[in-house]
Amino acid sequence: MVRIILAAVAGFIAWSIMWIGSDQVLMTAMPDWYGAHQLAFEKATKNNDPFTAETTILVMHLVRSILITIMSGFLAAVIAGENRRSPLILGVLLLLFGIAIQGMYWNYLPVWYHLIFLALLIPMAIVGGKLKSSPAVSA
Repeated sequence: MVRIILAAVAGFIAWSIMWIGSDQVLMTAMPDWYGAHQLAFEKATKNNDPFTAETTILVMHLVRSILITIMSGFLAAVIAGENRRSPLILGVLLLLFGIAIQGMYWNYLPVWYHLIFLALLIPMAIVGGKLKSSPAVSA
């Protein structure tokens, strides 16, 4: 059980690194569009100013979240040596953390974005885990 929990924690850490890393890559690659949007969002949240999110970027966030969550679920399953409990625990960790983060930014982004982002975390972690084949069951 310890291995399963450690695998879920490793998946969570990997998710965080991939999210922050991909955000930084996108900000560097597209500073006048993506970077400007993200900096405006950061400024608005710090100053309690109004902010209008660009739908294309929100959809990009959702696609990134799906891909990163699948990869993290797969990683958790590989580390744990099983593909059921570790991705589920990872999905729950991501959801709990996601609720806290989305709650902080609730007034800055559309409700549809928050709900879709959160609703996909557990299922996509499970999908990632299923990409790792189950160990052979001895009869």
